[in-house]
Amino acid sequence: MSAEKTTGQQGAFSAEERAAMKERAKETKARPRGAKADTEADCLAKIAEMEGTDRELAEGIHALVKANAPELIAKTWYGMPAYAQPGKGGKLICFFQPAAKFKARYATLGFDGAAALDDGTMWPTAFAVTELTPDTEARIAALVKQAAG
Repeated sequence: MSAEKTTGQQGAFSAEERAAMKERAKETKARPRGAKADTEADCLAKIAEMEGTDRELAEGIHALVKANAPELIAKTWYGMPAYAQPGKGGKLICFFQPAAKFKARYATLGFDGAAALDDGTMWPTAFAVTELTPDTEARIAALVKQAAG
């Protein structure tokens, strides 16, 4: 991440990283255990806040996830659109990280540990996404289906 550090200490969190952690804390506090919530609306609201290419990519990826793994629950995770397994575990499967969030060169589609992407002894868990072409959409659809297992 190229974001400027806010303190002189090596290993300190950037302002963007601290903001993401604060968003995660708010998400956790806003959802008491057992509470029913409209997490899809929260996810769509985060997407609506994005601008330009980030928003276009997030909208497209959201549509692809909903079409190819409709069982996944849309939510936010560290203030980013994310998709998790339903039920008590609610394990995170994948998330979209907009480029602007951490002042990065490109947006990423990431997969968490519960994603069933295992392939031998090494496999990618995040993909840079710059444009949704038909080939890219097909690849994302296949990855999401596999990840949702």
